[in-house]
Parts: sequence; C-alpha cells; structure tokens
Amino acid sequence: MRAVEAIPALAPVALDETKAYLRIAQDEDDALLAGLIRSATQVCERFVGQALLTREAEETIPVSSEWRRLSLTPVSAITAASGVSEEGASFALPVEAYAIDIDGNGDGWVRVTSPGTARRVTVTYSAGMGPDWNAVPEPLRQGIIRLVAHLFAHRDDPGEQGPPAAIAALWRPWRRMVLR
Repeated sequence: MRAVEAIPALAPVALDETKAYLRIAQDEDDALLAGLIRSATQVCERFVGQALLTREAEETIPVSSEWRRLSLTPVSAITAASGVSEEGASFALPVEAYAIDIDGNGDGWVRVTSPGTARRVTVTYSAGMGPDWNAVPEPLRQGIIRLVAHLFAHRDDPGEQGPPAAIAALWRPWRRMVLR
C-alpha cells in the first residue's frame, strides 16, 4: 500500500493571483477557480514527482530488511514507524527495530531490521517543498496559473487540444522521475 496523504487545504497559488492573471474582478467564479487550482496543483505534483506544500503523510509498506523509498518527496522529517501484524493490529516498533534515512535528494528511506510480529510497517512523515505557496518555485506556480487559465477558458470546449506546451516547459526542470 502506498502513501495515504492529506491534500493540503491551501493551493500553492493564491486565488487572488490567479484572478489577477485571468483579469477577473468579481467573486462569482471563486469556487470554480479554487477547484481548478486544486486540480492543476495535483497535475503539477504528479508531473514533477514532488509534493509542493509540506504536509503529513502516512504510508504502509511491507516489512523488509532492505531500504524502502517513501512515496512523497522531498521528505523533511520521518516522525513515526509502527508495526502492523498479520491480523491488522498496530503496535509501536522499538526504535532499535528499524532504521530511517533522508538522503540529499530529499528521499525518505525505511528498513526494518527486527520486525517481531510485524508484517507491514506504517511510517508517518512530512514531505513538501515548503509550508506555503510562497515557498513553491515561481516557474511551478506560473505553470499552475497557466493551466488554471487554460482549463477555465476551455471548460466548455469539446474540441480542446490540451494545455499549452509552455506549462510543461516551466515544470520540467523540477521533474523527478523514479524507476521502480
């Protein structure tokens, strides 16, 4: 089972910034724009392979003495690891039963050296580029705004050809690909 994460409540792009880009002054489209911002943010995160806003994540992985990479990146802290028995009961793993590491790329790693009755381990950690949208690099934010603008402008267009290539060009330098 991979990461079970809470989607951040705040998008990395302020609604006001998006409305200014679209030259929208009224508030009647705010709910639609907020939804488009959330969607565009998730598309950006999937494209770059990184969490934009720092958030707590919980991930359950099989017990292994080999290092296992956590799904979200960049990881800023690994805060807990608990064992899960075959029956599904959760219990605290002794600190000496597992090892954790965060490498220079921000990847979080976990391995279990003494699982006891654990068949899986649930890891709680924090991952993301920063605490708010101002911590997100400007090209990522600008790509999100452009994607929102595209989705907003073409929301009723059945012949729409897809987002502009400029969006991928803005995001590509931050793209991290993982081979599994």
